[in-house]
Amino acid sequence: MNNLTVVDNPLVKRDITVLRNKDTRPADFRAALGRISYSIAVEISKNFQLNEIEVVTPLETTIGYELQKQVVLVPVLRAGLSMVNSFLDMIPEAKVGHIGLQRNEKTLMPEDYYYKTPKDIGSSVTIVLDPMLATGGSAAAAFKYLKERGAGESYLACLIAAPEGVKKMYDEHPDIKIYTAALDRELNEVGYIVPGLGDAGDRTFGTF
Repeated sequence: MNNLTVVDNPLVKRDITVLRNKDTRPADFRAALGRISYSIAVEISKNFQLNEIEVVTPLETTIGYELQKQVVLVPVLRAGLSMVNSFLDMIPEAKVGHIGLQRNEKTLMPEDYYYKTPKDIGSSVTIVLDPMLATGGSAAAAFKYLKERGAGESYLACLIAAPEGVKKMYDEHPDIKIYTAALDRELNEVGYIVPGLGDAGDRTFGTF
């Protein structure tokens, strides 16, 4: 499936190993997650278009560049918050929206309990931040809500993806490019990615 890019970098592979280790402390987990997020942000930014502008150096006027489109980051609550600061460090002019999803216990389908994005999302580049692409249900739902509200060019940034989630995204949103640090083997019987790294939100915020 041509919707997936795995960031193949020795430093990323080192930090994924830190994340997988069950004995990694939350502070070290957050640090490694942040470094991986920097690398993913750089890979996604290769798709950005630029406008030429004039810039005056101490010696002369020359050509510089600015991003052609506004960038909107949309972390999926709660775990997606862990990736925001790294992306903002790389794209400081980005705006940040939020989307919260929970499972409806009657329909078993994801539904949003919180949604807030900038009004100009339709003319922006949207990057959804969601560390674990497992079944793909939450990510697919997030993009459905975003598209209904006018989102255009969009990307998904995650730490680890399962083949099942990649396929669901391809089936429901073939236009969305996924960037991840690792493509793992499969989902287990309870829907966790294996070998995986456990619950990214719990390990980031120390709530396990």
